Amino acid sequence: MERRPNKRKTIRLNAESITGDTKFSVFLENVSESGISMITAPSNIPKDFTQNQTINLKLKLSAEEILGLRCKVIWSHRAAPRSLDFSVGLEIIEPPDEYINFVRSLH
Repeated sequence: MERRPNKRKTIRLNAESITGDTKFSVFLENVSESGISMITAPSNIPKDFTQNQTINLKLKLSAEEILGLRCKVIWSHRAAPRSLDFSVGLEIIEPPDEYINFVRSLH
């Protein structure tokens, strides 16, 4: 049974995660009006995601439109044992209307 209040939609979208002074590429796997599941790109840059940590995402929705989101880490784990990438579940803090409209436009 689905416990989430908003339906998830599968998506493949590149984004950028910003935590403090550290920026790195991420891939969005699914989205809802209130949350995102992402996977980090494999790299040797140490990544540390802790529960309730705040991170910023930059989503490139089109050639002209970049949308910034402030998110809270709900969970994270390595995508596979000894992997250099992480799977991370995020809650969007005060999702902007532009983001909600984007999610609603997905089929």
